Amino acid sequence: MRNTVRLFDFSKKINYKNEILAGFTVAMTMIPESLSFAILAGLSPLIGLYAAFMMGLVTAVLGGRPGMVSGGAGATIVVLIALIKSHGVEYLFATVVLAGIFQLMVGVFKLGKFVRLIPQPVMYGFLNGLAVIIFMAQVEQFKFTDANGTVNWLQGSALYIMAGLTALTIAIVYFFPKITKAVPASLVAIIVVFAVVLGFDINTKTVADIANISGNLPVFHIPAIPFSLETLQIIFPYAMIMAGVGLIESLLTLSMVDEITDSKGSANKESVAQGLANITNGFFGGMGGCAMVAQTLVNLNAGSRARLSGIFASITILIIILVGAPFIEKIPMAALVGVMMMVAISTFQWVSIRIVNKMPKSDIFVGITVALITVLLHNLALAVLVGVIIAALVFAWDNAKRIRARQYTDENGIKNYEITGPLFFGSVTAFTDQFDPKNDPDEVVVDFKESRIVDMSAIDALDKLSKKYSQLNKKLVLKHLSEDCRKMLENAEVVIAVDVEKDPTYKVMAGKL
Repeated sequence: MRNTVRLFDFSKKINYKNEILAGFTVAMTMIPESLSFAILAGLSPLIGLYAAFMMGLVTAVLGGRPGMVSGGAGATIVVLIALIKSHGVEYLFATVVLAGIFQLMVGVFKLGKFVRLIPQPVMYGFLNGLAVIIFMAQVEQFKFTDANGTVNWLQGSALYIMAGLTALTIAIVYFFPKITKAVPASLVAIIVVFAVVLGFDINTKTVADIANISGNLPVFHIPAIPFSLETLQIIFPYAMIMAGVGLIESLLTLSMVDEITDSKGSANKESVAQGLANITNGFFGGMGGCAMVAQTLVNLNAGSRARLSGIFASITILIIILVGAPFIEKIPMAALVGVMMMVAISTFQWVSIRIVNKMPKSDIFVGITVALITVLLHNLALAVLVGVIIAALVFAWDNAKRIRARQYTDENGIKNYEITGPLFFGSVTAFTDQFDPKNDPDEVVVDFKESRIVDMSAIDALDKLSKKYSQLNKKLVLKHLSEDCRKMLENAEVVIAVDVEKDPTYKVMAGKL
């Protein structure tokens, strides 16, 4: 008999078996990733596990998309590495709180829909750059710091053991799913490599060599930083970047889940949940995070369609923190390095290389630019912003070339200009060049049936054009202006003759785009 008990805002019947198994599987795949990213950022692995627990729990309960999984994701922590190195972990916690506040405001003011403005080439570049960062960070684990503080590459047997165990991990993660997908390949790889190291008493770098984990409950803690304008100046840009990256990844993951499940999630509700989760992280010692694409796919593939799996996954991680610390500390670093290298390989959008000869050159340029900024500056939000700006400018340039004017003189001797294409800042010059005020007759009609006045530059161009005709004692009439275009002209107080009688009323959709 199917259960119909509902938890929180469940709207569908829950399959408890699927939800619990999916939650356990998600927890097992989140742990190595959260540990790896915390270590990558020079933090205690426990800070990564706390983030996985708190992000997962808060977003599972309050998020805008059942079935979506959030945790201590790499995209958000990568942008904070420079801050952690220069100012320490307390500044990290303060930044996570501020980033959470920004995300909360995005949800409250219903700005989540703007993530739709990110073009596909920007996403390709973003994910490819992130993949390179994650992969190169794993290479750093093949180095060690000697007694003098000098960083050197591992040599001899230490290098061979590390490389061999990493290769074994990669092989298991790659080939195991071909045998069965019932158990996460990354979990199997970690267990096998752990057993090999333990069974053969191999001396290699473990999590304990990086940092010790004390398995306690997260404790409320106000970040120990000076509450001053100078501190705000330090953390503000990092918080903005983290908030932007976290929301971009979370809302794009939400869109992906919408497509897979053929249902609709709430971007604004998810933004609020991400913000509250990060605020909780900052005050309870977590490194912050966002939605995790890989874990979300694991969750959906395991049959989850409700919130219970995310809640169960978070509680599982908490139990592991409390009683599993001695085991986690013995995990070989090679196993985590191998898992993260495979995460990087799967994050890389290989399809972007396969279709590169079919993409417009401008899209290729955008993708490469975004990837380079991501890799060189570790600033994912800046990379996405630059990519969106370039894509917008390319779009503007393409549309600027579309403006056309068909000219003819009717039986009454009136010159008609039928405009095709949008009139905006990019096309005003081409638009103005179509007219010949000196040689035109006394009355000229500009037909906007196939065009639209888009911005202030367009209004200014029309104003200047009307004045040119007016100075020559000629009449310029605008025809077939849509309602919103006429309102723009009225609001701008441009003195211009509009043939209102001949204009049909065009309804323009308001509200959601």
